[in-house]
Amino acid sequence: MNPNLISKYNVAVPRYTSYPTVPDWQASAPTESEWISRLLSSYEEASELSLYIHLPFCEALCTYCGCNKRITKNHDIEDPYIDAVIREWDIYRSYFPNKPVIKEIHLGGGTPTFFNASKLKRLISHILDTAEISETHEFSFEAHPNSTNSDHLRTLFDLGFRRISIGVQDVSPEILEAINRQQTADEVRNLTRWARAIGYTSVNYDIIYGLPFQKQMNVWNTAQFISENRPDRIAFYSYAHVPWKSASQRAFTLADVPQGQEKSDLYELGSYLLEMEGYKAVGMDHFCLPDEQLYKAYKDEKMHRNFMGYTPNYTKASIALGTSSISDSWDAYVQNEKHVETYQEIVETGKLPIVKGHLLSSQEEMMRTIILSLMCKDHVEWNSLEEYQMITELLPNLDDLVKDGLVSYKSNSITIKPDGRLFIRNICAAIDPIFQNTANNKEVFSKAI
Repeated sequence: MNPNLISKYNVAVPRYTSYPTVPDWQASAPTESEWISRLLSSYEEASELSLYIHLPFCEALCTYCGCNKRITKNHDIEDPYIDAVIREWDIYRSYFPNKPVIKEIHLGGGTPTFFNASKLKRLISHILDTAEISETHEFSFEAHPNSTNSDHLRTLFDLGFRRISIGVQDVSPEILEAINRQQTADEVRNLTRWARAIGYTSVNYDIIYGLPFQKQMNVWNTAQFISENRPDRIAFYSYAHVPWKSASQRAFTLADVPQGQEKSDLYELGSYLLEMEGYKAVGMDHFCLPDEQLYKAYKDEKMHRNFMGYTPNYTKASIALGTSSISDSWDAYVQNEKHVETYQEIVETGKLPIVKGHLLSSQEEMMRTIILSLMCKDHVEWNSLEEYQMITELLPNLDDLVKDGLVSYKSNSITIKPDGRLFIRNICAAIDPIFQNTANNKEVFSKAI
């Protein structure tokens, strides 16, 4: 990649896990009745929903991590938290006239496998007993190699889970030690083999480039490990160095963290090695084997992206349970209380633990559609007069990106070129009216590369 492009576009821009992005949400949360009205309206259109469950506990602190988590070795907290999540689900369920139909379940964290397998069974069994399950459902969970055992794998498989996402990050011992990631390559290898032996049909590895002290040889070692174990999907994430938001990252200085061209070289090397192994790039930061369901959805232009990441399944309504989790009705977002004890106290009163949210305007919904299409399809077209009027005055913001060979546009379409994949966040930011009109938000987001 041209070093001048890296220098030019390595600026702070949103990751666009939502639109509008969380810093631009309204000051006050929607009321519970406002949120439920929008959720049920979206659900009624397709009669299926996705379910995300945030399980925030970890036994050790990974110093690179920016997720909402609670570090503890006290497993007595498992039952009270499971009770609260069940209670929250029951509050939601009470609003549905019939059993809701679930298309997706994803267990995220934190470390979902911090919980004993029997506790996870109690939680998921209750949900499944009080809902209908789509014939084309996909259930998945995030697994820490150090804490996931055969009981976890077998229990969740028997409950319908077929996809496992393993937090690998890097396989080099010196990098794992630097970020306090307490696991070994052998644990990852064994977990992969156990999952496949039991019958899991999709294994994902989360890999991170740009970690503190990471060099090209570390990326090479991880790519060699991938070649030997052949996960079906790979999420090749950029390390976001945001010490102002994540206190644990203050253990590192900027001198410890690859930046600019050095970081871009890590991405280019990793991408090249993955493609040499037959992996196909999809969306932003993701790679799949050609027979993987996500790649097929990408080729058919049916891939979707929500707070759970990229998925082959589109659901307009998404309910998120647990601390800090974000629910989505397409035209509204709500986020839960982040503090564990406060979250538990609120749901015990019979109320949803909503503390933040946003009701989208019609213009924001149109812009969300445009950005989502760029993130999932590498192109977007619009035909309505309203969309044209909204976007046409912003298109010239892409002119530098066009000159640099990263994107092209016409009066009713935008197409991301192959070299533009690394800069997809910049492309979206260029046509984002909120980002362009907010001068002080540049300090909120991580850098593009």
